Amino acid sequence: MGKDRVQRIWRREGLEVPQKHRPRSRLWLNDGSCVRLRPLHRNHVWSFDVVQGQTQDGRSLRILTLIDEHSRASLALKVARRINSLGVIEALADAMCLHGIPENIRCDNGPEMIATALRKWVAKTGSQIQYIAPGSPWENGYCESFNGKLKEECLRQEIFYSLKEAQIGIGIWQNTYNRVRPHSSLGDWPPAPVTVPDLAFRRPMAATRQ
Repeated sequence: MGKDRVQRIWRREGLEVPQKHRPRSRLWLNDGSCVRLRPLHRNHVWSFDVVQGQTQDGRSLRILTLIDEHSRASLALKVARRINSLGVIEALADAMCLHGIPENIRCDNGPEMIATALRKWVAKTGSQIQYIAPGSPWENGYCESFNGKLKEECLRQEIFYSLKEAQIGIGIWQNTYNRVRPHSSLGDWPPAPVTVPDLAFRRPMAATRQ
């Protein structure tokens, strides 16, 4: 087969020559440890990202995912049509009220992440924003892994007919992820397992009512 024929078939099929990518620095040492900032304890490193979805009518959904990298717990799943820097601040503030203030917050360089208002607010809380390199989602690997589970186990399994239905359905999945779903990196335990009520405490209460 001649060169001209190959080029003609190539153009007809709409194929493109893959672009060469510049070499990237290694993120991992030979022992498997990460060169970048690693989570050492709870509230050491939080990371967040924005996932795209849609309702049945084709309208877009934006889902802010916020996790604790050490415990793998989902701290926030904010579902809205749009999420700007103020929406990010609201989600972070709610999570900090419930779980404390983290030392570091990891995220990418999206417009809602690099907004001046967000950077000033985070600085006032005492946390530090750790931006990953542009076009390097693997540097936010914990959050990317969580986003993949959210898409595979929820967004691709459910059809949402309204924003409210999406908020409720995704909230139910978040509760299952945190309290029921086993996590391999945690010894097949969920990040915040369901606890069994103390039956010895409940029995005297029942006897008193009788």
